[in-house]
Amino acid sequence: MGRDGRAATGAASTRRQALWAGLCLCCLPTLGRSAEGFSMDEVGPGIFVRRGPDTEATADNDDAIANTGFIVGDDAVLVTESGGSLADGAWLRSQIVQRTDKPIRYVVLTHVHPDHCFGAGAFLQDRPTFVGHHALSSALESRGEFYRGRLVEILGAEKTGPVVHPTMTVADTAEIDLGGRTLRLTAHGVAHTNCDLSMLDTRSGILFPADLLFVTRIPSLDGSLVGWLKEAERLKATGAARAVPGHGPTLVDVTPAMADLTRYLATLRDETRKAVAGDVPIERAVASVGQSERGKWALFDTYHGRNVTQAYKELEWE
Repeated sequence: MGRDGRAATGAASTRRQALWAGLCLCCLPTLGRSAEGFSMDEVGPGIFVRRGPDTEATADNDDAIANTGFIVGDDAVLVTESGGSLADGAWLRSQIVQRTDKPIRYVVLTHVHPDHCFGAGAFLQDRPTFVGHHALSSALESRGEFYRGRLVEILGAEKTGPVVHPTMTVADTAEIDLGGRTLRLTAHGVAHTNCDLSMLDTRSGILFPADLLFVTRIPSLDGSLVGWLKEAERLKATGAARAVPGHGPTLVDVTPAMADLTRYLATLRDETRKAVAGDVPIERAVASVGQSERGKWALFDTYHGRNVTQAYKELEWE
């Protein structure tokens, strides 16, 4: 398996998973209905990815806003992202079973944000290994029920799904063998969040950086700005030429995509440092920092101000 051992979830989590594992998804005809307009791109041999739209979670989209997909090996299937809700995960699972009868043995939970991990409940019936960063369980303990409550308000309880914890954690690196296909996983330092996990498919050379790489949709900072720039360099050092970003087109060239990401993050860092040094109050910094990036990213007005606030709080204590 990997160099990291499996981390069992707590008893409460086990009870929750057992409860949801007994739920037959075929009895929920509304699940996945709004995802019918989506399709899967085969971005490499045996690698299928669904592009999430550059929007926010709504009752109409089932929080199906992140890029999700799966990888088929000779013996088994790995889900690269579970989706943003039980409904979204059910749609993804239906796409897998249409294409292969190989067992779904692994579901990767790349970080704590709900658009990437709330589809996990749809796979409980497969009894897979849920893979996550070593800090993911604690992040889910502190935020999971809050996120679930917000999704229930938007989607309804039937479509939202449970909080699912990892059963295998990665503290540094690990490998998963799907049969003739090895996936290398890396646990990153605090960056986009405090629990970011990336993956490299050694057969195709395609990198799966999850939300450590945003394309077209503005990056959202929920960890460390300085740390994210550091981890971006680690991703570049993999030498991967192509990647499946967490948001954006299903397959991109790494060099220009990372250049756009790091330009935005460096602009945010440098202009925020200048504002802090000039004693510019945070509310004025929010209105002035990084405005050259306006028009270059979807949802700029939704997230950029939050990013400046997060950056200011981090950098004022340097």
